[in-house]
Amino acid sequence: MPVSLLALAAGAFGIGTTEFIIMGLLTQVSQDLHISIPTAGTLISGYAFGVAVGAPVLTLATRRWPRKQLLLALMLIFIAGNIAAVFAPNYAALMAARVLTSLTHGTFFGVGAVVATSLVAKDKQASAIALMFSGLTLATLLGVPAGTWIGQHFGWRMAFAGVAAVGVVALAILAAFVPRQLPQSAPVALRDELSVLASRPLWLGLGMTVFGFGGVFALYTYVEPLLSQITHMGNTGVAVTLLLFGAGSAVGNIAGGKLADRGVVRALWITLGALVAVLLAGRWAFGISGTVAMAYVTALGIVAFATVAPMQMRVMQGVGSQGATLASSLNIAAFNLGNALGAWVGGCLIAGAGLLSIAWGAAALTAVGLVLVGASLRTAATCTKPACAAL
Repeated sequence: MPVSLLALAAGAFGIGTTEFIIMGLLTQVSQDLHISIPTAGTLISGYAFGVAVGAPVLTLATRRWPRKQLLLALMLIFIAGNIAAVFAPNYAALMAARVLTSLTHGTFFGVGAVVATSLVAKDKQASAIALMFSGLTLATLLGVPAGTWIGQHFGWRMAFAGVAAVGVVALAILAAFVPRQLPQSAPVALRDELSVLASRPLWLGLGMTVFGFGGVFALYTYVEPLLSQITHMGNTGVAVTLLLFGAGSAVGNIAGGKLADRGVVRALWITLGALVAVLLAGRWAFGISGTVAMAYVTALGIVAFATVAPMQMRVMQGVGSQGATLASSLNIAAFNLGNALGAWVGGCLIAGAGLLSIAWGAAALTAVGLVLVGASLRTAATCTKPACAAL
């Protein structure tokens, strides 16, 4: 694998850290800005909204830019957004800073995935995507805990300052190691670029991502109360278990990429099927013992992130090379939509039937994604467009 993929992973690490770091800082932010914790929680929703809007809009607006210049420009916006968060005087300013930062998220991962596949042989493309996304899994394993620790000891503003510093380092690595001349399709008219939105395989692929990954966050969003109230773990046990999830996600991400190199559809059947089974097992795993709960959360991290590279590859395959960048960016937005959908479904189930009921709902969401894999195969069987040959 070329070293430039590690440069893309460095950028992914910074962006992943800034997305999730706010979850560990809600109390400090709410106290400092004199807002409620639920209001502080909307900073997470605001970021997700920015990703959903920014992914297609920025991707289309910058479609003629050289890809290295675009990646560097996105990192500059990322740094500016985190610096603005450091000096935000109130909630509105912090929300604006978070939205500004989020605009880079979808386009960076979308364009980065296309760049990653262009740097390797065809039979290594899924592994290349997985290597870039390893920066995101390392953010959950190292970046978010480190940022939370900084926020607890030195204030939440210093946590965002640390993320901005990570962005500066990532910018330097991208500038040094990403080739100046990257393979890039000839610019196409905006109408032709938007024509991929009429692709049935694209929407089926996006649906797989929304529902398939939505099941993960239906359960994982509430893993802390599950561990503390059902398993009766203390703070240290919860922290260690969350680290194990991060370690599992790093392993699963790479494993999913290697599996997808051997066949994307086969990888989707295996990973989504395994994810449904693991989510169902959550109904019992948290109530047995702390050791079993730790092993379960580790397994959840593995199977959850093993789905990422196959999902990304499936969407990119569904539109062909002409619309791959837009499709790739839209799929990043779909991941965030799935996160929001899963968290909402989990919250509704908890309010109605209690904590353990979310295992059933989570598995049901992912099962919908599995059904859409079958629907995409039927579409591919009847599709005559050139892009369908890859399906």
